[in-house]
Amino acid sequence: MIPDFQTIMLPFLKYFGDKKEHSIPELREKLVIEFNLSKEERTQFLSSGGQTIFNNRVGWARTYLKKAGLLEFIRKGYLSITERGLELLRNPPDKISTKFLKQYPGFLEFIKSTKIVDTDVTKYIEKILEVKTPEDLIEAGYQKLDKGLVTDLLEHIKKCTPGFFESLVVELLVKMGYGGSIEDAGRVIGRIGDEGVDGIIKEDKLGLDVIYLQAKKWEGPVSRAELQKFAGALLGKKAKKGVFITTSGFSKSTYEFVSKIENKIVLIDGEQLAHLMIEYGIGVSKISSYEIKKLNSNYFPEE
Repeated sequence: MIPDFQTIMLPFLKYFGDKKEHSIPELREKLVIEFNLSKEERTQFLSSGGQTIFNNRVGWARTYLKKAGLLEFIRKGYLSITERGLELLRNPPDKISTKFLKQYPGFLEFIKSTKIVDTDVTKYIEKILEVKTPEDLIEAGYQKLDKGLVTDLLEHIKKCTPGFFESLVVELLVKMGYGGSIEDAGRVIGRIGDEGVDGIIKEDKLGLDVIYLQAKKWEGPVSRAELQKFAGALLGKKAKKGVFITTSGFSKSTYEFVSKIENKIVLIDGEQLAHLMIEYGIGVSKISSYEIKKLNSNYFPEE
């Protein structure tokens, strides 16, 4: 499990107990070992995609310790412990929390720097920031909005006609890089009911290989029998690749079946379909965009 930034702060500071200079990349490697993080945990990104969750939390741990006057920058990219930091390590707490750091004027000034007219909202945000980073709050808000959008998309997709659903699938696949153009894709996908296959689409713009499609606008989960029928159709056409798209979901047995057969069949359920539509801008529009920037230490000369 990826530790939160408060859990990181004490071991982070302890590494500076040797009174030597240390870089952030060096500290990250030590913390990875300290918390026994897996490769997956270490490389898990924020929804924004700009930074890994772990690196983000290490960064905020460093910022909070520096604002409290426990660490300081000595030269470009390197930090060192201060006398205040050494004093804390002589009698360290069980954990360095934001509540603990409020005893230091510099840190207190830092967390109260956000200016919001509504006093109650300010206090609420300050309380949340005691346990969460600003990116954690943005992430939570993003996930909530994303979940609501997925629900809305599925509701609208299920109400549309089979013909519209077919054109939606074509547009999505072309946006993802398959099928060449909308015109080319439309020509080959419109073979509804062709021996268990709804359509065929080019895997690449040159048509070096093709993918067979099955698109079902259903409510209930797709059964294993339906997948067996589709796999049989692929076998009959000597096809190696297929995509089964549905507005609902798949039973557990369908995933087990697909994992054991020779043909490569990708299953896309309703939720995955909606997420792909959001990612590739199908049926959605952007209402706002936020750009988050950080200090570029490479810009400043080394002291």
